[in-house]
Amino acid sequence: MTKKILTVICASAMILAACTSCGNSKKKNDDTPKTTTAPADKDKAEDESTPDKQTPNSDVAFEDKTIAGSGDAILAITDGQWYVQYWGAEEDILSYDAEIAHIDKDGDYTVGVNVDTQGAKFTVTGDANSDYSCSGVSFACIKVLDGTKLYPNMSIEIKEIRVDGEPVELKAKNYTSSDDNVEMRANIINTFVKHFPDDAHTAEGALTGEFGDYSSVILDEAAVASWKKIEVDFTVTGVSSDGAAAEEKTEAESSEEESSQEESAEEESSEEESSEE
Repeated sequence: MTKKILTVICASAMILAACTSCGNSKKKNDDTPKTTTAPADKDKAEDESTPDKQTPNSDVAFEDKTIAGSGDAILAITDGQWYVQYWGAEEDILSYDAEIAHIDKDGDYTVGVNVDTQGAKFTVTGDANSDYSCSGVSFACIKVLDGTKLYPNMSIEIKEIRVDGEPVELKAKNYTSSDDNVEMRANIINTFVKHFPDDAHTAEGALTGEFGDYSSVILDEAAVASWKKIEVDFTVTGVSSDGAAAEEKTEAESSEEESSQEESAEEESSEEESSEE
């Protein structure tokens, strides 16, 4: 009996030792640091999976910027956030490929802006190939730089406005007025003006009082809720007469100067003859 008990005890001790040994072996394996080797082409794979983005030094060719000068007509405009704008300056986002017109005589002209250019899209989104549209218009007008100084009798009549190539309905007629006695403008969307300014006029004459058939907002703002390109056709009158008058004035001044020079020459000649005598 005693021998059997001792045999059971010895067997139990051997089993316990074996279990303990297995447990330690498993723990040792778990605690062993596991090392992994990154694929040699990991960075390359990441680069290939990341879309290309343009940088100012990339090979993307941006459109030329349009910078307006004295006598140029532009579509002065800002989007609904007062961010995407064009005022004729180089730093304006919409300066890329903007269409302007130099005014030097009566006639028909077109101006426009386009945000669907690589330069504008890169400036706004950082990706020249993105799909971007402007949201709304806070202000828009045709503006002739130095127009009031150059052609004080100028009148601008807007004929058609196209949004992304489609003509939009005009709900009122535009008028012409000065901007700080320097520029000449025809408002398209100007909600800051509530009545005719003192110098408001058309080719037919002056306008006074409250808005009616003529207004500072001539189209439904819903028509420009989302847009890429806006073009405006307009007719200018009153320029040729101002130009002719200026030319006549210049000719008259030149004639007076020539007469004065001739008189001075005659006086000098008379003085020389008198001194010789």
